[in-house]
Amino acid sequence: MRRLYLFITLICLVRSDTEETCYSFTRLSFPSAVVGTELNVKLILYTRRNLTCAQAINSTAFGNLNVTKKTTFIIHGFRPTGSPPIWMEDLVGGLLSVEDMNVVVVDWIRGATTVLYNHAASKAKKVATVLKEFIDQMLAKGASLDDIYMIGVSLGAHIAGFVGQKYNGQLGRITGLDPAGPLFSRKPPQDRLDSGDAQFVDVIHSDIDALGYREPLGNIDFYPNGGLDQPGCPKTIFGGMQYFKCDHQRSVYLYLSSLRENCNITAYPCESYLDYRNGKCVSCGIPQKEPCPLLGYYADHWKDSLKGKDPLMTKAFFDTTEKKPFCMYHFFVDIITWNKNVRRGAITIKLRDKAGNTTESKIDHEPATFQKYHQVSLLARFNQDLDKVSAISLVFSTGSVIGPKYKLRILRMKLRSLVHPERPQLCRYDLVLRENVETVFQPILCPKLQM
Repeated sequence: MRRLYLFITLICLVRSDTEETCYSFTRLSFPSAVVGTELNVKLILYTRRNLTCAQAINSTAFGNLNVTKKTTFIIHGFRPTGSPPIWMEDLVGGLLSVEDMNVVVVDWIRGATTVLYNHAASKAKKVATVLKEFIDQMLAKGASLDDIYMIGVSLGAHIAGFVGQKYNGQLGRITGLDPAGPLFSRKPPQDRLDSGDAQFVDVIHSDIDALGYREPLGNIDFYPNGGLDQPGCPKTIFGGMQYFKCDHQRSVYLYLSSLRENCNITAYPCESYLDYRNGKCVSCGIPQKEPCPLLGYYADHWKDSLKGKDPLMTKAFFDTTEKKPFCMYHFFVDIITWNKNVRRGAITIKLRDKAGNTTESKIDHEPATFQKYHQVSLLARFNQDLDKVSAISLVFSTGSVIGPKYKLRILRMKLRSLVHPERPQLCRYDLVLRENVETVFQPILCPKLQM
């Protein structure tokens, strides 16, 4: 019996020595935020070899980290309640699904957890110093700065910038997800994220009127829905905590959508959101033009398009839906009218395919002006991309509640896809729209241009 006991004990000791300990993200409570926490930076490694079992690493213990591969650092921001970011697991898994790399989660919950935002912000450069020491050891073992990629969320975006500054902008890439605005607005480049902090810096601004940074910070700055109120987020304080953080967090979820195969969000370089909505900045992506930039992980594919530009900075705008994966599909609706008098109003267009699927776009952000024999090109944004359109409906409205009802006499209407310019264009001729009355018709293929 004693021998059996000793044998079982030996097995347990061997198993405990060989079994791998999985590290988890630090989890604190709100009382910790009230008291405040001292800075303690921990690095958590995920690779395809240990996708579900994180390793704690440091400058002397690299674990599964392979310095010959790309290394992506994920840096969170202010954590006033001490809880881990709810999006972290999805972001880690998404990155490893698209590329075999090292993903290092920068856990600085101890330091970010405090009810006083300025206390957390004051620790940003200290976190950057810790990361610099770790990267130095990576470089000593053969890593390349070209393969270092940093994704910083809110306050974490500026931390990534501080790391980049320590390497004179030679890091491969930095992505800023709604960089924090409070305490950083109007700061000089050395005190915030800047376009010179890496070889390529892309930024998503989703909350420029509250928690985010308004001005451009990168080589390309994306402004979803103009960077203001995001679809699906609460508009009043009755939405609870989501009212305060939904717009700010949307940048992360938009980035996550780029890691899925069913959604490539196209953005359009433009001077302003209004110019984009008016269809003045959608020439990219068509034949003989430069490609349109893609949001998120593949934004760096547009890096070569920045060459020759001075400064190397571009603002890009796009709209999204309110639900994942957030993609919208852009079409131009070209209308030539033959009314004697000028007509001003909005157009609603609805598409239907042979399977009965429908999608609708209301082009009502400002009244369109229709003049006799002048073509008006309206940018229509649909939640679905219907390929085989079998029916189209149009509604014209002046927005007037009282007064006469007008007619819009259409000489020609043309529908053309921006996302798929190779698709046949659809036309219809000689239509009369009565105000606020839906007119349904079957489109025909537009005649091809004669060369």
